[in-house]
Formats: sequence, C-alpha cells, structure tokens
Amino acid sequence: MLKAVILAAGLGTRLRPYTLFLPKPMLPLGERPVLEYVLEWLKKFGFKDICICVGYLRRTIEEYFRDGSEFGVKINYIRTSRPMGTAGQLKSAAPFIDEAFLCVYGDTVFDFNLEYLINKHKEKNADATIALKPYKFELKYGVIEVNSDGFVQSWREKPEFKGLINIGCYFMEPKVLNYIPEGVVYSMDLAFQNMLKSGARVYGYVVEDGFIDIGDKKSYASAYRRYLKRLGKIL
Repeated sequence: MLKAVILAAGLGTRLRPYTLFLPKPMLPLGERPVLEYVLEWLKKFGFKDICICVGYLRRTIEEYFRDGSEFGVKINYIRTSRPMGTAGQLKSAAPFIDEAFLCVYGDTVFDFNLEYLINKHKEKNADATIALKPYKFELKYGVIEVNSDGFVQSWREKPEFKGLINIGCYFMEPKVLNYIPEGVVYSMDLAFQNMLKSGARVYGYVVEDGFIDIGDKKSYASAYRRYLKRLGKIL
C-alpha cells in the first residue's frame, strides 16, 4: 500500500481571522474541508496508508477524520507540540516512513495525475521529485538599472518575471530524511538546499494545471467562490 505524509500542523497566520478557530486544512471549500479533497485525491491514485502531521488545533482534524476508515484510507497521526516548519514536520513522521513516499501540504487542493510524477521519479532514478508549476507576474513599476557611477543604463517598464514555483507536493526516497536535523524548526527549502549541496538527485516535474492554492485570504476567497459555484451546479 502506497504511503503519503500530509503536513497539516501549520498556524495559518496569513489566513487569520479564519484560522483562529479552524486549522487551515479544515477551512471549507463548498461543503467539505480542504483536507478531505486532498485525501480523496490521494486515494484515487492508490495512497491509502496516510500519516497526517498535526499540531495547531489538531483535535479538529482528528475528530473529523478519525482513523480514516469512513474515507476509505488508514490514517495515523503524528503530533507536534510546537511549530516545526514543513521539513521539521516531515522529520517527525520518520517512524512511519520505510519506503518511497509522497509528501503533500494539507492546505492545498491538487488534481493532477500522480502516476506520471511517480513514473518520472523512477525513470530519472531521483532521490526526490518536486512538483512545479509555471508562474509569471508583471511588476507594476518600471525597473531602472544604473552603472557604478550612477548613470542610467536601461529602463524596463513593468517587466514580466517568470519561473517555476514549488506547489507543495513531493515524491521522496526515505534517505531525504537524513538531510533534516532532528527536533528543530526547519523549512523544506533548507532540506532541499542540503540535498543539492550533497549532490543528491532532485528532479523537477512540471504541472501545468491541477493545483489550487489557498495560502492567503485572497486566494482562499477565490477558491471558495469557485467551489460554491460548482456545488450550485450539482444541487
């Protein structure tokens, strides 16, 4: 049975006051919490052995999902008493991990084909594969470049910047945990920087769509309206 670790222990500070009484993964989209959509997606691709890392307002999550049987999965909970960062949360799940596994953030809705990502991971013989999404934005100001003497060399009016962004979905080999120190607050970017410095094989799998972010109030409001509209069509 494929294993997945869901990181759901964050404080959700960017979504306050919504997250004063609900952890971010339990915010509603339509008639269900965000985390339920995540579980549904994982189950669709055969991930039924689930470890959820909980902390802030953890009882809300545990009492809703319990052992997971009602949702067709098996759930274990790893509890942390203080914020540990994304990689710190993952490290706490080490006793659960004994094979290649999926790690996802519990406050993001995914809807892309995981089989393709996993197949690429194996084909590339990667230690870790990160799901990435193309992203671009236009700066609302003109950018002026000057030389060492202060003379203007160029003027770019409202330039566009583009690149690939991390969407919070990783397929990893257990050795990844070796790059995360024990018992300290640690972010996922630091863990991957450690991997890259050590020559680990990290593959970037590009996802064009199938990703909904609810990281702040504006993006959550947009996602909420979208799901309400979808619910209206069903009813």
